[in-house]
Formats: sequence, C-alpha cells, structure tokens
Amino acid sequence: MSDAGHGDFEFERKFFVRELPTAALREPHPVLIVQSYFLAADGYALRIRLQGPAPAGTLPTWGEERELLEAAASTFTFCALTAKGPYVGGTRYEAERELDVTAGLAMVRLGGDLVAKLRYSLWLGTDGWVVDSFLGRNAPLIVAECERGGPVTDLAVPDFCVSEVTDDPRFANDALATTPFTHWSAGYERELEESGPRFLTEFGHNELGMPT
Repeated sequence: MSDAGHGDFEFERKFFVRELPTAALREPHPVLIVQSYFLAADGYALRIRLQGPAPAGTLPTWGEERELLEAAASTFTFCALTAKGPYVGGTRYEAERELDVTAGLAMVRLGGDLVAKLRYSLWLGTDGWVVDSFLGRNAPLIVAECERGGPVTDLAVPDFCVSEVTDDPRFANDALATTPFTHWSAGYERELEESGPRFLTEFGHNELGMPT
C-alpha cells in the first residue's frame, strides 16, 4: 500500500530474472511468503498473506504449496487480508488490513489457491527492490519488483533484470496461483528468444544494466 498520499494504491514495475542476483544471495535471512487467493478473476483478487523468517534448510523447494505451508506453519509472524484491483499503467488498487496470524493460518488451511515464495529485499541506487524466488508449482520463476510511493519513472534497471513484465498479466501473483509458471514457461522462453527483451518506455527514461 502506498504511503505517499495516494491512499490504497501501489506503484511498481516488475521484471523477469533468470538467477538470484549476488546481492540477494548476501542476504542471510529471506522472508517466506505464502499467499492464498480466494478470488482471482479479471485482475481483481482477494488474498490472505502469511509471512515470516524462512526456516533454514527445511523447505521442500519443489513440493506442493500446501506442504510448504505446513512445513513453515509455526514460523509465520505476520498475516494480512488484501483486496486488489487490476493493473493500470503500473498502478494497482491495493487495500491491506492486518489479521491475527492464527486466524489467518486457519483460513488459508481451509482453501484458496496458493503461491509460495522467498523474498529478498535489496537497496540498489536510490530505490528499494524485492526479488521473489517462487517455490512449489511456480519454481524456478524469479521476479524482481521496484515499488515507490508514486509512479515508477526514470528507473535505473539492474543488470539482473532480463525483460520487463509489468504489463504481462501472467506474472501477477493471483494469476500464478491458478496458472503456475511451470504450465507456460517454455512458451515464454520462446517468446523471449523470438522477440528479445522488452522494457516499457511510457515511464520515462530507462537506465538499463545498472551494475549490482
């Protein structure tokens, strides 16, 4: 949720990444996030997010998301209910309200389509970035996001970003919950090979290949 006077809106740009950047690997304690989507249709989503420190060496990386949920059930320290609207030009309505962790975990156990990922937080240049390494059915997808309190313009894009996916609905977490990356990764790789990387130009100047 934006904290710069824009109310319940988020402003971000997203990028496909092939490998975890060295800067992320230096972070010793990534956050484990498990998200349950009770609604995901036409760009709208209603989700519960559970998160906490990633348990060291115990996660079944290629397992189903519900295995991951149970493996980490005792480690979650935060829970929130979030309503989201469709992306429009890198902007999305997002209203988040904190929930009791025990109640949230119980609801997630009862249903919803799950997404699980490890999140690494980086500070690169003047921007904060998160790098999400997906688990379960979406492994080995990696997505990097830059989020600001207003439109993400004139961005220095790190060298680990392969191609921009801000406007690609397949990479939205609510879409990945129902149509995971493993179902269409080969097609996306063919698209990259045929068309090459793309970076949106409507957000001002892109400084590509910022060293990390």
